[in-house]
Amino acid sequence: MVTTNEEGSKVEHESDYDRQRELKLLDESKAGVKGLVDAGLSKLPRIFIHENLSTSSSATNNNVTIPVINLGSMHEQVSSRLEIIEKVKDACEKWGFFQVVNHDIPECVLDEMLDGVRRFHEQDPEVKREFYSRDISRTVYYNTNMDLYTSPAVNWRDTLSCVLAPRPLHPLQLPSICRDIIIKYTEYVKKLGLVLFELLSEALSLNPNYLKDIDCAEGLYMLNHYYPPCPEPELTLGTSGHYDSSFLTVLLQDQVGGLQVLYENQWIDITPIPGALIINLGDLMQLITNSKFVSSKHRVLAQKTGPRVSVACFFRQHFQPETSKVYGPIRELVTEENPAMFKDITVKELITHRYTVGLNGVRALEHFKL
Repeated sequence: MVTTNEEGSKVEHESDYDRQRELKLLDESKAGVKGLVDAGLSKLPRIFIHENLSTSSSATNNNVTIPVINLGSMHEQVSSRLEIIEKVKDACEKWGFFQVVNHDIPECVLDEMLDGVRRFHEQDPEVKREFYSRDISRTVYYNTNMDLYTSPAVNWRDTLSCVLAPRPLHPLQLPSICRDIIIKYTEYVKKLGLVLFELLSEALSLNPNYLKDIDCAEGLYMLNHYYPPCPEPELTLGTSGHYDSSFLTVLLQDQVGGLQVLYENQWIDITPIPGALIINLGDLMQLITNSKFVSSKHRVLAQKTGPRVSVACFFRQHFQPETSKVYGPIRELVTEENPAMFKDITVKELITHRYTVGLNGVRALEHFKL
């Protein structure tokens, strides 16, 4: 039943709202959020409305921004590498976020990767629908919100997910419309990951190969996000506030903006830099470094402009048998004054718990504190 309030606005009564039915309709359409936009949606469905949402809490100080680190001078001389390591250490201890430039991935490859994601999400719905699934054990699938049925509110985005390592993915499993660029971009990201794990190892005063040798770079999981323009962006989010579960995330974003990180209790805008990549640490890195390095909460605002496209590559295993490897605080980083803060766990335990709680602001890592 719908009535009218004193201001003359229509009011939907609680008894008329069947949340599960609305979620199921969206899910069974297999057309995602983009399907709603294509259908001419002008008002946000209730399942997308985030209660008590404040999207105007960005820092007013425009000088506050995540560090930008130039990797180009790394091989010039020893002092340059040491300076970069010091900057990485500072960023990981204070922010858990930084941007890298001169990272050896050609800008044309970055542009083509973003274009490939856009092509996938904007292709004929019937073709795209073949990849739609809620089976998170699949190596390649597309859907709307991994936690669609458990989150307090749906996020305004669709995602193509690909498990790219440690087991090699057969190329034919990837959508033909973006297959070649995903394969090419993945190889570049793997190489960059090895460079980053070396820098992180040295920033922890460990052997350069330490993190590589404990298989932090072995798994790679890619999420290709598509955020259509939103008719009422002030009522929802593109991605809710959350912490990554990875050791390390390499994020490629277009120039639309909207990504924010929580720093000193303020949401800080991460302004896109052409050609740059965003690097952020996940909960697995905070766990093995015994909180010397931090994993920070971040989110993506919904916007009237768009679409926004991003590619997140998570260095961690997914649900393969390889996830039985146990990780805990690195013993070299544990002392009497700084005892272990977390249990020894498998990657699978962390991921399973993360999927159970969803992107609702609850931190999966808290569950494993000693």
